[in-house]
Amino acid sequence: MTLYEYKDKLIRDNKGKEEILLIKEVIVVEGKDDIAAVKKAVNAEMIATGGFGINAKVIARIKEAQKRKGVIVLTDPDFAGEKIRKIIAKRVPGIKHAYIAQEDGIKDDDIGVENASPEVIIEALNRAKVTLEEKVETFDAQDMFYFRLNGDPNAKARRIKLGNKLGIGYGNANQMLSRLNNYGITKEEFIEAIKYVDAELEKEK
Repeated sequence: MTLYEYKDKLIRDNKGKEEILLIKEVIVVEGKDDIAAVKKAVNAEMIATGGFGINAKVIARIKEAQKRKGVIVLTDPDFAGEKIRKIIAKRVPGIKHAYIAQEDGIKDDDIGVENASPEVIIEALNRAKVTLEEKVETFDAQDMFYFRLNGDPNAKARRIKLGNKLGIGYGNANQMLSRLNNYGITKEEFIEAIKYVDAELEKEK
């Protein structure tokens, strides 16, 4: 099923099933506004590079995402966006590329993915040959509380260490829960990482 066919089915069904299918690959964009624009178009996990100054931590996250799920790079159609794309492609082999035309990303003399319509973004991702998959929820909100990743005085520190250990980066409780599910983390892998977090925090006492 292509993204077009999936979106058409959602419109026909009109049952609010946008969350059923997930783009398997992690989409890499430049900033938070780009993430917001892509989320209006598709259901996907995303990484923001933070703009032109892409750092080693971001590259490490992209490498982990490529290993686990595959990566699609969707940067702005300008010089900086192409530069970022080339940096990522050089350091993370095997990634897919999605492109939007400059005329589709312009608003008030500003060029960027954030200005593209959902239809343009869907078309770009479809050309990049995205993979659609059923969304699997291995983890839920109860897990976040049980393993003290939410609602605990040390929850933030625990999420930081967990994200570093798993290579999925830091996020708030909701973001972390989403990544645990969307990156395909297994229960066994998660438990091992939690043991590491507990041991590291014990050392710091």
